[in-house]
Amino acid sequence: MLNRRLLLAGATLGAPGLGLPGLAAAEPPRPAQRPAAHPAHGPRRPAEAPAPTGSPANTPLGPLDTAARWAVILDFNTGATLLDKDADAAMPPSSMTKLMTMYIVYSLLKSGRLQLTQELPVSERAWRMGGSKMFVQIGSQVKVEDLIRGVIVQSGNDACIVFAEAIAGSEEQFAELMNQKARELGLQQANFRNATGWPDPEQRMSARDIATLARRLIQDFPEFYRYDSERSFKYNNIDQQNRNPLVQKGLADGLKTGHTDEGGFGLVASAQRGNRRVVLVVNGLTSMHQRAEESERLLEWSFREFEDVTLFTAGDTVEQAPVWLGTQPTVPLVGGRDLVVTMPRAWRKTAKITLEYESPVPAPIIRGSTLGRLTVAGQGVPDLQVPLLAGADVPRLNLPGRALALLSRLVTGS
Repeated sequence: MLNRRLLLAGATLGAPGLGLPGLAAAEPPRPAQRPAAHPAHGPRRPAEAPAPTGSPANTPLGPLDTAARWAVILDFNTGATLLDKDADAAMPPSSMTKLMTMYIVYSLLKSGRLQLTQELPVSERAWRMGGSKMFVQIGSQVKVEDLIRGVIVQSGNDACIVFAEAIAGSEEQFAELMNQKARELGLQQANFRNATGWPDPEQRMSARDIATLARRLIQDFPEFYRYDSERSFKYNNIDQQNRNPLVQKGLADGLKTGHTDEGGFGLVASAQRGNRRVVLVVNGLTSMHQRAEESERLLEWSFREFEDVTLFTAGDTVEQAPVWLGTQPTVPLVGGRDLVVTMPRAWRKTAKITLEYESPVPAPIIRGSTLGRLTVAGQGVPDLQVPLLAGADVPRLNLPGRALALLSRLVTGS
C-alpha cells in the first residue's frame, strides 16, 4: 500500500514535532552600500560598449530588470540558479578569461609541477603585451607567486603570457590546454584563443561558463583563492589597486573584472555571508560606474531574497516505516546525505513537503536501498524529489517467525 503523507505545509515549515529536522536558514543580509568606481582594464581603446537589451532577467521570483546584457547568479553550495539573463549565450569574456589561466596554474601548483617560489622567464612578447600590465621586464625572471598577484590583482596581460609560455611553450598551445580543461569542466560555450581575454572573434564564454569556472576555482583550490581578496599589489615599484569594486568595498572576496569594446564592462564576483556564498557574473554594462552599482545591487538582492535551508543531514531519520515479516518492526528512512536547498525567503508560506513509500516494507531490507521519496514543492521553486534510503539492515524472520506473523495478521487483521 502506498503511504503518502504531508509532512509540512505553508507556515508550519520549521515547526517542531513534524518529523523533519533542522530547517536552518542563512543569516540576514547586510544593508546595501553605494559602490565606488575603479579603473577599467583590458584593451584600452575608446569606444562605446553595446547598450543593454533592456529585457529583464529570469528569477524564481519572477522577472527582474537589470542593465546587464548577460548575467547569472548561482548559489555556491547548492548550484541553484537565482538569476539568468542570456546566461547560456556565447559572449566576449574579456579579462574574465584569466580565471581559466589561473585554473591551469593552480592545477600545476597543486600537483607539484609548479612552485610558488619558482621563477619564470619574461620574453619580449610578454614584455610588449598591451592592455593592463604587471610591468614585468624583458629578460628578467619573476616568481610564480608574484605572477599570480600580477594576474589576479593587477589583471596583468603580460603576466598571463609569461605563464602561458612557461607552461605550454606558446600562448597558442596554452589556449589548447584551456580548451581541453573547459571540456573537462563541462563549460558549454567556452572557446579560447588566448590566455588574457584579448579581443578575438572566436574567444567566447557564456556567463554560466564563467560562474561555473569561478565556483570550481573556489572549490578546487581554496588554498590559492586568498589572493583574490588582496586589495593592492606592488611590483617593479608600481603599486596597483585590485580592479574589482566589490573587493575594494569588502562586499566580495574575489574574483575578476573585465572590459573590451565588444563585450562592454563585466565582472565575476563571489561573496560569503554566514554559511551562504553566491557567485555573480554580469557583462555588457556601459561603464565602470554602472558595473559597480549593478553588481552590488544584484549581489544584495541575492542575499536578501533567498536562503539556504537544510532539510535534513545524512544521519537524520525522516520516518520510521513499518516492516513486514522482518526482525524489526520498523526501518528508518534517511536521506543518506545532507540536503540543502536554496529557496526564496517567502517560499515558506507556500511550502509543501510530502513523503511517499510502500507500506509495510517487505523484509529483507538492505541498508542503503531506495524505499521511497520526499518531494519539496512551493511557489517560486521547482519541485525537488529526493530518494529516501533504508537506514539499517532488517533481515527476514525465520520460518516459525513468519508463520506467527501471518497467523497474527489473520487473527487481528493488522
